[in-house]
Amino acid sequence: PDAQVSIVLADDEFVRGLNRDYRDQDKATNVLSFPAGEGAQPENAIRLLGDIVVAYETAAGEASSEGKTLGDHLCHMVVHGMLHLLGHDHRTAPAAKAMEKLEIDVLAGLGIASPYEAGPPGNDQSR
Repeated sequence: PDAQVSIVLADDEFVRGLNRDYRDQDKATNVLSFPAGEGAQPENAIRLLGDIVVAYETAAGEASSEGKTLGDHLCHMVVHGMLHLLGHDHRTAPAAKAMEKLEIDVLAGLGIASPYEAGPPGNDQSR
């Protein structure tokens, strides 16, 4: 029941370096997720889920070009990254559709409109 996630808001250069080093893609992306290892944790310890790294300039540019508030788009990026940490992905069309529905539902619970009404952003590259 108790879990911990680290959320980092970084510049595009930092995220590009992570994307290059860990995903072999030498480009910035809006959000990356790094799950924590599966090693044994002490009983009653807080479960470490991993890290979510959001690229500020990329996210701000997307929000502007898509007519969204920066706050809503940053929330979407964190939700997207969190779903990756929980084991969801968008590698196949059915998986992408299921993940989008979860994102929409979680964001609705936060009072944020569906980020996909104008079509999904094309740069969601979480790991």
